[in-house]
Amino acid sequence: MAQENTSTGTPAPHPVPHALGGGHAAPPVPPAEPSPSAWGRVDEEGTVYVTTADGERAVGVWQAGSPDEGLLHYARRFDDLRTEVELLETRLESGAGDPKHALATATQLRDGLAEAAVVGDIAALSGRIEQVIAHAEKALASAKQEREEARAAAVVRKQALADEAEKLAAESTQWKAAGDRLRAILDEWKTVKGVDRKTDDELWKRFSKAREAFNRRRGSHFAELDKQRAGAKNRKEELIAEAEAISESSDWGDTAGRYKDLMTEWKAAGRAPKDSDEALWQRFRAAQDKFFARRSSVFSERDAEFAANAQQKEELLVEAEKIDPAANLDAAKQHLRKIQEQWDEIGKVPRERIRELDGRLKTVQDGIKSAEDSKWRRTDPEAQARAAQFRERVEQFESQAEKARAAGDERRAKKADEQAAQWREWLEAAEAAIADR
Repeated sequence: MAQENTSTGTPAPHPVPHALGGGHAAPPVPPAEPSPSAWGRVDEEGTVYVTTADGERAVGVWQAGSPDEGLLHYARRFDDLRTEVELLETRLESGAGDPKHALATATQLRDGLAEAAVVGDIAALSGRIEQVIAHAEKALASAKQEREEARAAAVVRKQALADEAEKLAAESTQWKAAGDRLRAILDEWKTVKGVDRKTDDELWKRFSKAREAFNRRRGSHFAELDKQRAGAKNRKEELIAEAEAISESSDWGDTAGRYKDLMTEWKAAGRAPKDSDEALWQRFRAAQDKFFARRSSVFSERDAEFAANAQQKEELLVEAEKIDPAANLDAAKQHLRKIQEQWDEIGKVPRERIRELDGRLKTVQDGIKSAEDSKWRRTDPEAQARAAQFRERVEQFESQAEKARAAGDERRAKKADEQAAQWREWLEAAEAAIADR
């Protein structure tokens, strides 16, 4: 609520709009209806006044009822203005409002506020209207900038399309791909809007000129190509002769590589005349197919042999994985050596099975090696001697305890028992270490 003016007894108005800090939000506008007397009064003649920063201003005459009813009427009119301003502000902030319409409405409200027949916090409402105007102006400036940026982006895009078309026209020898791309550029060109007519016409001339240049160059290329096709036919016949000559080769790797090279040379030779190109290709492919069919048959037989070898090794693994080194280590080692000899005799297996099968055999080998190492550690003379020493000390202290107890010396007997217990713990730890090995 506004502060009271001590000289008049009326509420002091809010600061005028220009006194608000630049860049800060205007203070909230309090509703007038709950306490209209805070913002105005009605004199004895029925004249209604509103309090402003410049003093009181008559806003109307009320004769239809009590002074309070008159103030309430004008307060409600103020709140209607307040609601309208808040609605403008809300729609701007949400992006749903038209900044141009909001600016015009807010400007109209601001210009009429000095004469408005309302009772309320005029200064606060004025500040809020100024804020709406500033917001709308900023939104309009932003929209203008977006339009300018969109226009600039459209110009840049069409320039890029024209540049690409000119590059294709000057350099590309991928005739189908370049032709397709030029058609795609034309389709995209039609969708790029917002360029001013003068700039658009200049860019269109560049694009059209590039398309015409490409079409002329492509036509010249295919005219020259017709002259080359006779030479391509002779070259392909030479390649066919070599392909047929090596189709019986059993040098699988080198010959397969040569066929790959022949294919590269075939493509490089270009197209022969239409009436003979397909027949030439069928002869060339038939020679390749013959060689690769023979190679496939040989490889299939080899794969079958390797698969059979893998099956034999799997059977050996089943036998090897049953070996129990804990039952008889020497027998286990002898059995494994026998399996390893058979393993080597079997021969190769499919490449994708090598790691799996060798890994399983290694697991068996590692198990026997681990058992052998464990046996050696358990029979380690040094560890055994240390355990025997601890056992002897336990027996000594147990004997001392018995003699002391027999002599009635319970204190010495108890001390000997404690020492025997300590050495017994060490003995148990030493024996456990040997067992764990």
